[in-house]
Amino acid sequence: MDFTDGFPGHFGNFAKDEFEADWTKMAECRFSHVYEVKLKAWQEKCVLKCFHPPVCSKSSYRLGQYLSKIAKVKFKYIVAIYGVCSEATAVVMEHMSNGSLNNLLASHTLMWPKKFQMVHEISMGVNFLHSMNPPILHLNLKTSNILLDDHLHAKISDFALIHWEEGMSKTLFMESLTARGNISYIPPETFTQSSDPPGTASDVYSFGIIIWEILTQQKPYAGWSMTTVLLQVSQGRRPCLEIIPEWRPNECDRIICMMKQCWDQEPRKRPQFSDIVKTTESLCEVLKIPGSIQCHMSGEERQRSNYPWLDSPINQLEKDNILSFLSRKDFGSFRQSLKQEHVHTVYTGKNSLLHYTVTSKDAASVEHVLNLGADINATTAQGYTPLIVAVLHRLHDIISLLLEHGAVVGHGDEDQWTALHFAAQNGDDRTVRLLLDKGAVVDARERAGWMPLHLACQNGHEPVVRLLLSRMSEEAVGEREGHGRTPLHMASAYGHLSIAKLLLSQGADPNATDGSLSTPLHLSAEEGHNRVVRQLLKSGVATDSANSQGYNPLHLAALKGHTGICRQLLSNGANPDCTTLQAWTPMHLAALKGNEAIVVQLVCNGGSTNAKSENGWTPLHLACHQSEPEVTSVLLEAAADPNATEASKGWSPLHFACNSVSFQCVLHLIAHHADVNALSFGKAAPLHVAIQHGCVPIVKTLLLNGADKSLLDSSGSSALDVAKRCEKLEIVQLLES
Repeated sequence: MDFTDGFPGHFGNFAKDEFEADWTKMAECRFSHVYEVKLKAWQEKCVLKCFHPPVCSKSSYRLGQYLSKIAKVKFKYIVAIYGVCSEATAVVMEHMSNGSLNNLLASHTLMWPKKFQMVHEISMGVNFLHSMNPPILHLNLKTSNILLDDHLHAKISDFALIHWEEGMSKTLFMESLTARGNISYIPPETFTQSSDPPGTASDVYSFGIIIWEILTQQKPYAGWSMTTVLLQVSQGRRPCLEIIPEWRPNECDRIICMMKQCWDQEPRKRPQFSDIVKTTESLCEVLKIPGSIQCHMSGEERQRSNYPWLDSPINQLEKDNILSFLSRKDFGSFRQSLKQEHVHTVYTGKNSLLHYTVTSKDAASVEHVLNLGADINATTAQGYTPLIVAVLHRLHDIISLLLEHGAVVGHGDEDQWTALHFAAQNGDDRTVRLLLDKGAVVDARERAGWMPLHLACQNGHEPVVRLLLSRMSEEAVGEREGHGRTPLHMASAYGHLSIAKLLLSQGADPNATDGSLSTPLHLSAEEGHNRVVRQLLKSGVATDSANSQGYNPLHLAALKGHTGICRQLLSNGANPDCTTLQAWTPMHLAALKGNEAIVVQLVCNGGSTNAKSENGWTPLHLACHQSEPEVTSVLLEAAADPNATEASKGWSPLHFACNSVSFQCVLHLIAHHADVNALSFGKAAPLHVAIQHGCVPIVKTLLLNGADKSLLDSSGSSALDVAKRCEKLEIVQLLES
C-alpha cells in the first residue's frame, strides 16, 4: 500500500532507515501502536503511529484519503503531521513531550487558570477544524486525544480517523466509536433512531464532557456499564455537577453554563465552536492566564515531577474555606472549626454543607452537622437530597444515620428518581432493604415511567429483583415504563436469564408488547441471547408476532446473524417466509448480511429463495449486490432464479454482481445459466455495467460466455463506446481485438 498516492509534494514519505534504530513504544491500542522515534537528519524526536495491518488492508483507500486531508491541516492547536512511513504503515507526527490530557488530569491537580486555558486551547483547535471547507469532524474527541507540549499547551490529535459514509448503519458507526473506548463522549442522537449523519454538534457534545473532566478531574460515569451509560444519556442524564469543587472562581459559572449548553439533548440547541471560542477567550482575558502550569502537589510528587515551576502556592480560597478541611480529610479540624451558621450556608448549585459532608464519607462529621441543625432534606439544584448522595456512594452507615434522623425516603430528584431508584440501579440490596423498611414506595416511578424493578432487571441485579418482588403485588410485575417495556422486556434485552426465569415464574406475560409492538422475544433474539430465547420459547411465547415495522423475532435474528437463535425459532414453528412491511423475508435479511449458515437453515426449513420484496429484489439480488459469493452459491444451488429482475432498473442478479465487481458471484451465476445478455429497462447489459467499473476478468468472462458486445444501450452506446468514454484502455484493446 502506498500511502502517498495523491499527496501534495511537500508531504514526506519517510523510510524506516531515516529513523534511529531505538524505537520506544509509548502506547498500544486496538487499532495502532505508537512509538517515540528520532529522525537522523533532524536529530528531532517525533512519533510514529503505526496502524495494524487489518485496518490498512480493509481501508487503504480511506486511510489514504485521511492522510491527504490532514496533510493540509496546520494550526497552533493541532498536532503537526510531518508525513508517512509506508514501510511501517505509519503516520509521522509531532512529538508531544507531556503526553495526553487524560494522564495529566489523573496525576496533577490543576489550578483554575490552567483549567480555563486548556478549555480555551481545545476550543480553538476544534473550531479550526470546523472552519475548514468542508468542516473536518473529529468524531473521536476525548481527553486521551488531546496532547500536551513542553509547556503544557493543548493540541488536538487523531481527528477525522472515524468516518460517516452515506448509507452507513448507525450500529456499525456506534461499534467503531465504542471500540475506541468513547462511550462517555458519544452524543445521545448517535444511538437513537435518528437517521441524521453526525455533524459539528457531535464534537460540541464531546467537548462538553471534556470540560466536565477538566473542571472535576474525574472520569464521567465511573463504574457504569456501557448499557447503563447509553440508557441514561439517551434519557438526558449527564455527569454529576455536584462534584465540581465548591471553591472555584466566579468565572467558572460561565464555563459550567456553556458546558451544559454543549451537552444539550437537542443537537440544534448546542452552540457552534465559533461562538464557544469567544466565551473561552473572554475568560482567559479576565483571568490573564500565565504561560506556565499552576497546580499543587505534595513535596514528594514535586520532587518526582518533570515540571520545576510547580512551586506556586495553593489558592488562598481553598485554605480559608471550611470545605477545604473536608477535601483534605481533616475531619478533626472540620468539626472543631464548624459553627452553626456554616450548616445553613447555601453553596453553588444549592448544595448544603451536609451534602459535602456526606460526600466526605465520614459518619462522625455527618452526625456533627446534623446535631448543629442542618436541614436533612435539603435539595441541590438537581434535586439530590443528602440521602440520595449517600445512596449514590453506597455509604451504608451514613444512610442508616440519615434515616434515623428522619430523612424522607420518597423524595425524587429533578427526574423523579428516588433513593430507591438509585439503589436498585446500583444493585445495592442492603440499601434497598433499608429504604423499603423505612417506607420507600416499591413501585415509585421516575419521569420516564421506570420503576426500581425496571432498573434492577436491566442491570442484572437478581438479589434486588427478588427483594422488590417480595414487596410488590402480582400485577406490578407486568407494569410498563414510558415506552411500554415491562421488567421482562428489560431482562430479555440485556440477557439476564435468571431474572427472566424469576419474572416468568411470578406471572410475567411473555407476549406483552412495548410501544413498538416488540415482545421480550424480539429483544432477546435481536441481541443474541440464546438462553433467554430458549426460556421464552418454553413459556409459550408467540414466535411470529410482528413489531411496528413488521419484523418478527426470526427477521431480527437473521439480520443480526444469530444462527443458533434462528435454529431455535424455526424448530418452534417460526414461519421462514414471513414478511416485513417492505416484504423482506428472513432469507432476504440473511443474504443482505452474508449469513450463509442462516440461509442454509432457512432453505432446509422450506424458505423461498425467490421471494420478492416490494421493490422486486430477491435474496439473490441482495447477495450479489453485497458481493457475497458463498451466499450466492447456496441460493443458486437451492434453485434461486438467476434471471429474476428487480422493479426499479430491471436489473438481474448478474447486473448487480458486475456492479459490485464480484468476480466469484459472476462465475456462480454464469455456471447456473444466468443470461449474459439480459437487458435492463435502460437496455444496459451486464457487459455495459462491468466495463464502467473496469474489471477486466469479469469482462473477459462475459465475452467468453457469449456476451454480445454489439448491443446498444438506451443512449445508443455499444460496449466499446462505454469503454472509451470511461477511459478503460485495456478493455478498449480487448474489445477491438
